Amino acid sequence: MIREHNVVGKMFTALIYLAIAVFALVTITPFIHLIAASLTTAEELREKSFILFPTVISWDSYAYILSTNTIIRSMGVTILITVAGTLVNIAMTTLMAYPLAHKTLIGRDRIMLLVLFTMMFNGGMIPSFILVKQLGMLNTYWAVIIPGAINAFNLIVIKNFFQQLPDGLEESAKMDGANDLYILARIVIPLSMPAIATFSLFYAVGHWNAFLTPILYLNNPDRWPVQVLMRQIVILSQGGVGDAADMGADFILPPEQTLKSAVIVFANLPILLVYPFLQKHFAKGVLLGSVKG
Repeated sequence: MIREHNVVGKMFTALIYLAIAVFALVTITPFIHLIAASLTTAEELREKSFILFPTVISWDSYAYILSTNTIIRSMGVTILITVAGTLVNIAMTTLMAYPLAHKTLIGRDRIMLLVLFTMMFNGGMIPSFILVKQLGMLNTYWAVIIPGAINAFNLIVIKNFFQQLPDGLEESAKMDGANDLYILARIVIPLSMPAIATFSLFYAVGHWNAFLTPILYLNNPDRWPVQVLMRQIVILSQGGVGDAADMGADFILPPEQTLKSAVIVFANLPILLVYPFLQKHFAKGVLLGSVKG
């Protein structure tokens, strides 16, 4: 009986691994297709609608994207917004989550109701634009950083994470003369790195993929992040606005489909490379912060 049970257990484990492998293959196939389509030639793309391994590799699309300093500048803008925005997000979120994690805070329940209210309702696009303009942030990088400085959902999860830390740590630190900021910086944050690392990546991905807010608030093309510039490149490839010379290209425009695939790969590959380094923190950071409220 024990041997049969072990055999059944091994078969069940093998089926689970097989299902996970199939799911992973289905998930990664579109990415492989995008990379292959961005590297293929126009002739092969016309013959095959779905490509995983190009017969002849062509770098024309990437050469076109990199043919101007504009793309390098926009990538620098995106990195600046992502780094600065993530630092502001984490600083503001932790500074608000830490006091809310203490049940002795006066007005704590009312503040939490206001936080929950923002998850369901907001002023809308036009009032937000007017507010940003009145604050003098229009056409500045602050316009895409400050309005979303604190995400309500992330705030609640980090607050719950802080609540699970032993109360004795703060009590002993206060007995030694430590103030709240010292406790937050030297005790709470180091113990909460799984949650902070997880939501830092969430914030960073949001800034990297930001598209609508830069279009609304950044009128100067020199301040466009890479996502907005990639949109412009795709429009040019369709012949909708301007021509290839507008982007500084001195050769024939690549096929529209290969250029679109190259744009997607180029714009998303850098942020995808960050995931493996923080992946181990995802489950721990999110689950631990959602156990109790």
